[in-house]
Amino acid sequence: MSAQAESSKLGMTEKHISLNKLMAAVLLLSLLLLLTMGVSAHKIGSGDQAFVEQSQGVQVLPYIYLGAKHMVTGYDHLLYLAGVIFFLFKIRDVAVFVSLFALGHSITLLWGVLAGWHVNPYLVDSIIGLSVVYKAFENLGGFRAYFDSWLDTRAAVFLFGLVHGLGLATKLQDLNISQEGLIANMISFNVGVELGQLVALTFLIMVFSLLRSSSHFQRNSILANTLIMMAGFVLIGDQLTGYFMMQG
Repeated sequence: MSAQAESSKLGMTEKHISLNKLMAAVLLLSLLLLLTMGVSAHKIGSGDQAFVEQSQGVQVLPYIYLGAKHMVTGYDHLLYLAGVIFFLFKIRDVAVFVSLFALGHSITLLWGVLAGWHVNPYLVDSIIGLSVVYKAFENLGGFRAYFDSWLDTRAAVFLFGLVHGLGLATKLQDLNISQEGLIANMISFNVGVELGQLVALTFLIMVFSLLRSSSHFQRNSILANTLIMMAGFVLIGDQLTGYFMMQG
């Protein structure tokens, strides 16, 4: 091989490594930013809240928009989804696990709002934070190292999906939503959540695909899941602090 060809190949390799490092840095920076977010960041904004409380009748498109927006900006849901798909290399596996998660949160979202089942939002969100810690710990091999048998991964995703759905329901239960067209609006909101989840998944799959092409993926995966776990602990701390302050 000529010196020119070797130089060209080396240059392409260096560019590939640089791109992987850049994408890894973007992902890790995003996770670090999530660590600094307060509990108020995941609430429905005042403008959206005013619309929901003032609207009457069926509002399909606005509620689809609100559901999608809530999912895309819901960093707790996104952290958990990132953990779920981190080591899923086949689209079919991604579809199975995400469908289980979607089924779980759809059940409790609709049930919680339509049946009027009220739960403490701080406690629910602290369990959502626990789900993030759980999944990151699982990705790091913690359960395999310390337990001979543990909850099936698919079952865990579905069960935590139920909890995440309750988290979504509590955000809506805080609002004075009109009973007129409530069922259609809640279904529309849930459709929006699924669309937002699809957008978020597309972004996450692209980022993880780039990370997996790196020769340092295993080392980066340990760091990334450690940061995800840290973010989960921060979420738990934020929510429990809010709960005890409310009790006091």
